[in-house]
Amino acid sequence: EVQLVESGGGLVQSGGSLRLSCAASGFSFSTYAMAWFRQAAGKEREGVAFISYRSGRIYYAGSVKGRFTVSRDNAKNMLYLQMNSLKPEDTAMYYCAAGGKYYGLENWFRSDYNYWGQGTQVTVSS
Repeated sequence: EVQLVESGGGLVQSGGSLRLSCAASGFSFSTYAMAWFRQAAGKEREGVAFISYRSGRIYYAGSVKGRFTVSRDNAKNMLYLQMNSLKPEDTAMYYCAAGGKYYGLENWFRSDYNYWGQGTQVTVSS
């Protein structure tokens, strides 16, 4: 059974930091590209960060570039998102996703990934 389980969300003040984790199981994690998406209340889901299967390609949404860092540990089947300098507009449910196809700058932020987690809530207070 494929599972992606996010953790690390919570309530933090503006300017604070959080580190999200995504534990993967049930598929060959090291051969899949991974991404973080988020969805705020009343808004569409948006891509936040992408990392290729060997971490050779990393992309970020413009709104988080310079503040968020995506990483992965293929030996542990783990994906991470370090979020610094958090802003109230970062408040959302955050999801990790796994994709088995090629993703580039032109398509990593689209939602056509094979597997999705249930999400972890991040709330940033002003």
